[in-house]
Amino acid sequence: MNLYDFPRAPNPRRVKIFACEKNIELELINCDMAKREHKTPEFLRKNPSGKIPVLELDDGRCISESVAICRYLESLEPEPNLFGKDSYESAYIESRNRHIEFELWTQIGISWVNGPIVGSLGIVDQILEAKNMSDKNVRSFYDRLDKEFASAEYVAGNRFSIADITLITAIDFASEMVDLKPQNDLENLARWFSAVSSRSSMKIK
Repeated sequence: MNLYDFPRAPNPRRVKIFACEKNIELELINCDMAKREHKTPEFLRKNPSGKIPVLELDDGRCISESVAICRYLESLEPEPNLFGKDSYESAYIESRNRHIEFELWTQIGISWVNGPIVGSLGIVDQILEAKNMSDKNVRSFYDRLDKEFASAEYVAGNRFSIADITLITAIDFASEMVDLKPQNDLENLARWFSAVSSRSSMKIK
């Protein structure tokens, strides 16, 4: 299977971490976003949304969206289970993953689009007020996570799941590329981050 990837892009990294946890080997194909290779007619036939990651199966069929790809990989290798072992756990992990995507990732995205790296490309009209608000929202969500980790070992309870992969890729990207590293006094969040970062899969960038 081929995975269309770009170094340091956070969503392909989610899939690469997930695959590593499953001990699934993927052939990485570099899709140079700087050269807009994800917007070429050839790539748009693989994913009309023009985004990475895309998983291309051996028969040529393609799957886009990181969580959808991870669900496919889980169907191939059910263990270690990362999406839930019963109906409640599956729903709970899904809800927690969506919290991270919709309440944290969206705000990091706004700060990214209106930040200096994207600004240097001159491809969007940036809105400083939007960045100020999203920066505030990200830090508020970090505070919330710190309170939650006071009584939970992982994002969705007492074991590692897809929700932890979503969160750590968000924090790494925010810290490295958007200047939104969690505040130093968030000890519970720091404890979670240290534990998850120590997993061998997290070395993947």
